[in-house]
Amino acid sequence: MVEFGAASLIPPVLAIALAIVTRKAVLSLFLGIWSGGVIQAGGPTLLGDPVGWVSGVVAAGFGFFPAFDWIIAAIAGEFHATIIVFTLLLGSGVAMVWNLGGSYAIRDWALKRLTTQRKAGVSIAVLGVILFFDDYANTAIVGSSMKDVSDRLRISREKLSYLVDSTAAPVATLGISSWVAFQLSLISDGYEAAGVSDHPPVFEVFVNSIPFNMYAILAIVMVFVIVLSGRDYGEMLTAEHRSWSTGKVNREEARPMQDVAAELGDPSAANPRLINFFGPVAVLIVVTLIGALWTGGFTLGGFLADPTGALWDGVTNAAYDKALLYGSFAMVVTGFVLGKVYGIFGLGEATDTTIDGFGIMLTAVSILSLAWGIGEVVSALGTGEYVAGVAEGVVNPAILPALVLVIAAFMAFSTGTSWGTMGILTPIVIPVAWSITGGGAAGHTLVAVMVGTIFSGSIFGDHTSPISDTTVLSATFTGADLIDHVRTQLYYAGTVGIVAIVLLLVWGYVGISPLVLLPIGAVVLVGLVYGLSEFDARRRGISPIAANTPREDVEEMDADADAGAE
Repeated sequence: MVEFGAASLIPPVLAIALAIVTRKAVLSLFLGIWSGGVIQAGGPTLLGDPVGWVSGVVAAGFGFFPAFDWIIAAIAGEFHATIIVFTLLLGSGVAMVWNLGGSYAIRDWALKRLTTQRKAGVSIAVLGVILFFDDYANTAIVGSSMKDVSDRLRISREKLSYLVDSTAAPVATLGISSWVAFQLSLISDGYEAAGVSDHPPVFEVFVNSIPFNMYAILAIVMVFVIVLSGRDYGEMLTAEHRSWSTGKVNREEARPMQDVAAELGDPSAANPRLINFFGPVAVLIVVTLIGALWTGGFTLGGFLADPTGALWDGVTNAAYDKALLYGSFAMVVTGFVLGKVYGIFGLGEATDTTIDGFGIMLTAVSILSLAWGIGEVVSALGTGEYVAGVAEGVVNPAILPALVLVIAAFMAFSTGTSWGTMGILTPIVIPVAWSITGGGAAGHTLVAVMVGTIFSGSIFGDHTSPISDTTVLSATFTGADLIDHVRTQLYYAGTVGIVAIVLLLVWGYVGISPLVLLPIGAVVLVGLVYGLSEFDARRRGISPIAANTPREDVEEMDADADAGAE
């Protein structure tokens, strides 16, 4: 493999920088991929052989030939192709719920109970925690179901997408989910790479690693601190004041990843029913869970013989991408049935709704495809291996956990893939941890610490990257502008990340148990939210709490605004 060194960082860093500066995600991602094509075509010989470098670039169509090859390879992969179809079908499911009047029904039902932004925020966070089995399904269900409610309470789309994103991957990495199944395989691979055959069960190592997955745990804590306090700072404070004072849940120039009302018009149903919302969503969840167990080899006979073992094998061996595909298709079929049963629309209109639903997901699919294309670029140029290799020589056990978190965060940020980061780092870091401790009980302890910090850093980088698939999907299902979502979430993710790094350094040098450090970290987060929100608000001359008033006051403001418009 050709070594491109530091040049391998250019494509992802360029794509991310352009996306944040220009707010044009598609163009930025494509230029990042194209720059990778130029780098690969010319090779690492610019200074030594400039003529050969130029001829190589020209022969590769000025870098466009490999760029399109990478994009096609990203789409053609079975997992990515399945996720694209799942996303399109989910768009159709959302369109079905909309045209059945389900969105209006859930909005009216929830507004009778969720009368303040605090109550709505807590409900969103709790839903995110409950739907722990997959981050994609989590963002789709919570984002789609709570969007209309949050709009009516004047919660900005940036805030909604933050709440959804920060209770998706962090929750999935801590419970029984598609993430954990992947993580268990990585732990096994890491021990194999270290040449250690006599080790604790990988699930035991995973459980021991959970307290060191500090970013994921504290990110969830941060969500509840934000919604319960009602306080914001950074660009989120700007977004919340805009939304509350003007009713504009998105920025004026924003480009929402999904705008159901604009794409589909008014719903067909005159009398919205709750079944038209809860029915399709329940089918999505149930079929996805059943599909996961089925693809994992679960059988009734096996369950009767060994209930715990059968369930565990079904969960850990499941093909969650296919399960999500089955669930989203079943959601669409449920829409067909409900439309016919209640006389809302016939077969022809239901088919049109299905196709229209594809349309509301085209932006998301485009960005996902290009983000995966960047993944192909960094794989071809060896970006992950370069970053890991640069840091591999730093082996001080005291700073190693914090260092690994930072490296994982940078890799996930620059590559857009937390799973890819975990896959690259785990087989490298576990042997390092085993080697510097000399093995034994100390070795197994540090291995668990490394596993937790790799997972932690990967999610941290994922939350701050505009080329991450979960970031894209969170913005999609909440109808937020992707770059606005990243820019506002960056302040909160950065705060949690810094606290997690400091706690790991304390553990490394002082040896305080993470079970003691985590509550301290939670208290520190509360103090930081209050302190930073007060400082930022005072600096701007505004309130640190954009709003936390009863729904009746919101309706009065809406009525006054409507009267003024007339």
